[in-house]
Amino acid sequence: MTDRAVPETSGTPHRVPDGARSPETSYPAARLALLNEVGQPGPSRRATLADLTDRWLAGLFPNRPTGTALVAVGGYGRGELSPRSDLDLLLLHDGTAGAGEVAALADRLWYPVWDLGLSLDHSVRTPAEARKTAGDDLKVQLGLLDARHIAGDPELTANLRTAVLADWRAQAPKRLPELHEMCLERAERQGELAHLLEPDLKEARGGLRDATVLRAVAASWLADAPREGLAEARARLLDTRDALHLVTGRATDRLSLQEQDQVAAHLGVLDADTLLRGVYEAARTVAYASDVTWRSVGRVLRARSARPRKRFLGRGHAEPVGVERMPLADGVVEQEGEAVLARTARPERDPVLPLRAAAAAAQAGLPISLPAVRALAAAAPALPVPWPAEAREQLVTLLGAGQATVPVWEALEAEGLIARLLPDWERVRCRPQRNPVHRWTVDRHLVETAVQAATLTRQVSRPDLLLIGALLHDIGKGWPGDHSVAGEVIARDVAARMGFGRADADTLALLVRHHLLLIETATRRDLDDPATVESVAKTVRSVECLDLLHALTQADALATGPAAWSAWRASLVADLVRRVTGVLAGEAPSGPPDREPSAEEERLAVEAARTGGPVLALRAESEPVAQDGTEPVGVELLLAVPDRPGLLPAAAGVLALHRLTVRAADLRTADPIGAGPVTLLSWRVAAEFGSLPEVARLRADFARAFDGSLDIASRLAEREAAYPRRRGVPAPPPRVTVVGGTSEVATVIEVRAQDVPGLLHRIGRALEDAAGVAVRSARISTLGANAVDAFYVVGPDGAPLPAERAAEVARELEAALG
Repeated sequence: MTDRAVPETSGTPHRVPDGARSPETSYPAARLALLNEVGQPGPSRRATLADLTDRWLAGLFPNRPTGTALVAVGGYGRGELSPRSDLDLLLLHDGTAGAGEVAALADRLWYPVWDLGLSLDHSVRTPAEARKTAGDDLKVQLGLLDARHIAGDPELTANLRTAVLADWRAQAPKRLPELHEMCLERAERQGELAHLLEPDLKEARGGLRDATVLRAVAASWLADAPREGLAEARARLLDTRDALHLVTGRATDRLSLQEQDQVAAHLGVLDADTLLRGVYEAARTVAYASDVTWRSVGRVLRARSARPRKRFLGRGHAEPVGVERMPLADGVVEQEGEAVLARTARPERDPVLPLRAAAAAAQAGLPISLPAVRALAAAAPALPVPWPAEAREQLVTLLGAGQATVPVWEALEAEGLIARLLPDWERVRCRPQRNPVHRWTVDRHLVETAVQAATLTRQVSRPDLLLIGALLHDIGKGWPGDHSVAGEVIARDVAARMGFGRADADTLALLVRHHLLLIETATRRDLDDPATVESVAKTVRSVECLDLLHALTQADALATGPAAWSAWRASLVADLVRRVTGVLAGEAPSGPPDREPSAEEERLAVEAARTGGPVLALRAESEPVAQDGTEPVGVELLLAVPDRPGLLPAAAGVLALHRLTVRAADLRTADPIGAGPVTLLSWRVAAEFGSLPEVARLRADFARAFDGSLDIASRLAEREAAYPRRRGVPAPPPRVTVVGGTSEVATVIEVRAQDVPGLLHRIGRALEDAAGVAVRSARISTLGANAVDAFYVVGPDGAPLPAERAAEVARELEAALG
């Protein structure tokens, strides 16, 4: 006897071995051979595995008793059996067999499944019980919609399917809102699949669960999902899950970072980024189809609940009143809660209509209808280059609508209109950002930055340049090399394409090239160094550009994630902008590095010189930030101690032991009473957990650290050992560089490393103890798990290091940290 080819849905058909006809003995071997077969997973293998499992289970089912049936439900019912999927089974009986007989049949079916180590989701019910359970539990009802007969009485299964479908259609007006609410809650809990670095392929918004929900909505006959690309998107998500099951050997839906390269290789795609882009594309297709479908459901349900409106014509005659259409813009009207094309619209003659319709919809806070977007994509001609002024204005209007921009933009993107308007968009579309600080893909981050910038347009003289700059600031991430440099070139091209003049194009190019300038300078450079402020002023050239860059910096950070913007960062950037504004107005840079100690610092220095030990003070500070009122920006810790070697690493170690995060550090020397030099350390710190430590305990630990009786390195090692190590993606090695041209009074050494407790202590020890340089001040910056710290160091003579010595110190520090 020859092998039997299983009908395929796509791809190469798999063959079911002849031995599968002896199910009890050969199913495990046949299953293992199928899963180990070389080749990519796909619908064909899922169907083959389901068919193979059907044959095995049917072989376990006896010819008697009558009035029973074995039914596959859920994913198994759809014939979509992934390698580690549960077997969702229902043992159906009509109630004529005795309870013992039904229980014995269930044991005969369930125990072989368990013996093979397969996951089983099972139930034993009569048709009436199944319908009642479905009526009480929406998840059960969804599973029964995909019921499929395996063995036993086929009429029993067919009758149940008919009854369940009838119940679902009858109850749909009540149950669909409940189902929609479940989907919204799940999306809130699991996030958007299209933007997660470690997505749940099933439960996240746009995942397999939503694709199943769309089938259920279609089965209700109330609405149907847009089908273009939906089957392919669903198949891609299923293929990815299949590969994930085979790579991990577990029934998991979470595509973790450490498995992505293996899953990509199993699927035959280039790398993990290519894998994620494909998954994101599929998720967006499902999510967009879900949005369109639920809007359609809402319209149908509202129409059913509303009383029909009629216009009376006299003598008892009346006629129905048509659906109200409210004008929004030329060629665009509102109808039933959506922006649609007017009857008089001629998209084939109006190249600006796509942008005009999108801008009108976003400004009205409405979604743009699917038929309207598809009509525009199919008929609207390409915009001339350069764009007419109206097109440019409509794009700015669209971006200025705030949060309402996002769904409209997604609708245009789903039908290819964005790539038509901005050809460079395709390179950033669905591109993942592997920095965990980022919450969005590159393209969505650009849109979200424009959303944030829309709230800041009153603070700048050119809102249009701010919004376009926000949309383009990371456009270079689709190209190799520094994305800011690549983005500058693209921004000039796009500005010319849109019809901006040369001066405006120069401004947009500057915004894109230097969109990180303010945040990086404020958090990583000494603002008291005149060279720092003068360098920024030379780059931005005008107060107008500075204001635009300030607003873009805030919008970019807010759109990145919570770790990228805080009261502390806002205060640093605002301080830098204030200083640069003064320089642009002709003032000299404020705050020279050799300023005299304040009265508080003088008092502490005198006390330290008198007692010969450390003296400190803690002072919390708050500043107004945006619309949030007063928010703490950190705590200033002033420490005075008689000068001695190794003060910075010792002090940093004590702060690490007390779980204080250092945000900035400054060191100066004073001799208040002529008794010898006293070092003043000014720290900006924040408590990692809870409240600040007691001043007395801090002072005692500082004293022990400075006299050598506190072994900081051992204490930090003990604390690290007390916490279990979690498996994760290995951190890249640290990188230490010398930053030239940023200071005239010190050498700037920048350290980029994984942020771990005691990092500043280790850096300080390596610099002062091993390299023999003195740290004058430091800028500490942390983004997620990454520390980017800048140290202003001088040699024994108090001067900046020679270039060769600076490079040598950087190499020594990198080796020490590695």
